[in-house]
Amino acid sequence: MHYRIKNILESIDGQLLNKNLHETTIDHILFDSRKVIFPKTALFFAFTGVRSDGHQFIDSLYEQGVRNFVVSNNLLIENYPEANFIKVKNTLIALQQLAIFHRNQFDLKTIGITGSNGKTIVKEWLFQLLHENFNIVRSPKSYNSQIGVPLSVLQIEPEHELGIFEAGISTTREMQKLRPIINCEIGIFTNIGPAHDAGFKNIKEKISEKLKLFSNSSTIIFCKDHEDIALQINKLENKNLFSWSRRTNANLHITKEVLTPQGNTVIQAEFNSEHIFIQIPFSDQASIENAIHCWALLLLLGFSPSAISQKMMRLEPVAMRLEMKAGINNCKIVNDSYNSDLASLQIALDFVEQQKGFPKRTIILSDILQTGKDLSKLYKKVAQLFSEKKVSKLIGIGHEISIIKKLVPKSISTQFHANTTEFLEQFNPSSFEKEIILLKGARKFQFEKIANRLAQKNHNTVLEIDLNAMVHNLNLYSRFLNPDTKLMVMVKAAAYGSGSAEVARLLEFHRTGSTRG
Repeated sequence: MHYRIKNILESIDGQLLNKNLHETTIDHILFDSRKVIFPKTALFFAFTGVRSDGHQFIDSLYEQGVRNFVVSNNLLIENYPEANFIKVKNTLIALQQLAIFHRNQFDLKTIGITGSNGKTIVKEWLFQLLHENFNIVRSPKSYNSQIGVPLSVLQIEPEHELGIFEAGISTTREMQKLRPIINCEIGIFTNIGPAHDAGFKNIKEKISEKLKLFSNSSTIIFCKDHEDIALQINKLENKNLFSWSRRTNANLHITKEVLTPQGNTVIQAEFNSEHIFIQIPFSDQASIENAIHCWALLLLLGFSPSAISQKMMRLEPVAMRLEMKAGINNCKIVNDSYNSDLASLQIALDFVEQQKGFPKRTIILSDILQTGKDLSKLYKKVAQLFSEKKVSKLIGIGHEISIIKKLVPKSISTQFHANTTEFLEQFNPSSFEKEIILLKGARKFQFEKIANRLAQKNHNTVLEIDLNAMVHNLNLYSRFLNPDTKLMVMVKAAAYGSGSAEVARLLEFHRTGSTRG
């Protein structure tokens, strides 16, 4: 996004608290005082919640150089002479209004995804399947909430051709706020389960509320075997329905699923009276269902069965994103080699910044492909990110990324390689020691080879700790506590070998008291 502060003032129907508007341009939305990267072009939304109030952090943000704020409380604005303060009734609604305004500036095909499970997997797999054909903007990570959806949509730039956004709700009247933000042309309803049951009278109401995302959609993709979903969808008027089923007639009728000795699954189906098939590198039922949703969309978009079959076999697990491993010479490896784009790079750098205790931060980055942006402007933003996040060393891989050499500060050491093979041929293990190393590469660069070379060689038994699940559980417990009740988490017995330092840092980042013993 790129708007004059005056345009934002008008779009969110706000009241200017300072006497004169300080003209400036806003490029970034900020709602977490710990994540200030570009203070001069950031707009801070002071969200108020049960357990926190963003207005408490305005002093700190002003000291860090932030000069533009959206607030819902009155302030002593004379304490902030250089700042713009826009007052609104509700800062969350104001953010959503800004996202609607931004969305309406673009006419791009958009896919909206909802359901109880599989939203993020389907979104990420669609990106994997379609990124060679479209310039895609999509929700970062699992940004599907009342805050996450507007932040996702505010990423839309003129060069984007396709948007893929997920939306989740926990109670009634939430989806009607998200619908105009996404304004999707095609909808995918993954499935329905018990998540957030407490927010709805019954499953019928929950499905009905989720379907409000597709009020303006022309086409909805769904599985007829989920009978409660099918019943509600079939009541909708003026919708093209693309269904798939194992049990009954559907646009895509699944006829057979065969597990191969390699652990892949061959899925056979009938489509337009033709026998077609795909093979996916997964065997669990959840992955099969998610893959069929993606298959249905690609057929709807007009891809040939043979082209789809080739794409499907290249699907990769989404769980590999931001995977953290022990590395050689007391290094820590953060493997985010699933893709490379500006939004996910910022998320990965935020994650790296949380990992204290490493004197050096090294980034191994490939060319950032198919953004449609001017390369000098793109890599100028990347260089700014590296400077703000105090990156120590950059290893660039590809033919374009060397542009960044003259853009990064001299404090960042750089080296460049034409491809991954060249890097591995010149690889020197002793050049990495006691540093955190982020791998961020487009799929074609095969950064998994670099990850294998950098990883500490251990036995084959692996214990995986899902830090995202830990944060989810922390937030879930917090919702059941009174606002004045403090929460302390004990990390005891060195976290039983599960990474005491990493767990404690995560809890510290989320302002939770923790102790180690």
